Amino acid sequence: MIESYIQLLLLLLLSFITGSFPTSILAGRLLKGIDIRQHGSGNAGGTNVFRVLGWKPALVVVLIDIFKGWLPTAIYATTLFKGQPISDVGVTQILCGFSAVLGHTYTIFAGFRGGKGIGTLAGMLIALFPIAFPLCLLVFAITLMTTGYVSLSSIFATIALPILLLILPILGIHQSALSLLIFALLVPWFAIYTHRSNIVRLRDGTENRFEKAMMFRKKK
Repeated sequence: MIESYIQLLLLLLLSFITGSFPTSILAGRLLKGIDIRQHGSGNAGGTNVFRVLGWKPALVVVLIDIFKGWLPTAIYATTLFKGQPISDVGVTQILCGFSAVLGHTYTIFAGFRGGKGIGTLAGMLIALFPIAFPLCLLVFAITLMTTGYVSLSSIFATIALPILLLILPILGIHQSALSLLIFALLVPWFAIYTHRSNIVRLRDGTENRFEKAMMFRKKK
């Protein structure tokens, strides 16, 4: 029994370390010799990389961050340490994926100061909710094109997740396990917590806005 719990801890530790890979910070160091957290919005994430370094480095950063969340959830949880004590694979996937998200947010390779975790969370959600995730992405895109705020788009997309999981079974499309549904209800709260500073700026009218992403912006 003790050995099985040790295996679970090792699995979560491996997931955390995977999520901790400081993609955006390395991009800043390698491309411009800067700490990305001291420029732009100060966030170590793909959005700030776009602002400071451009769209090509940002695309690479976002894809790697997504992979950091997908790998522990889809592969580690289902193939490694099968002797661990949790019989529900969905719960193991949630624990591994969330460990990766925490690793990204509190990276051990950069003083526990990482990004918001949305990219890594997206990778986790792709693995857990392959049907609902594209619809959440659509909510993100519509909100971004309407408002220009990445932070607000991220929050709305996570709020849409549990709503979609409740609607899809009614339409006869898909029904998620109870453990995944409970987790989906918690995801928006995590997004709101990690974006709390953005919410303050949204309220004050000082949040950065991507004008180029807005389809309905007023012409000056």
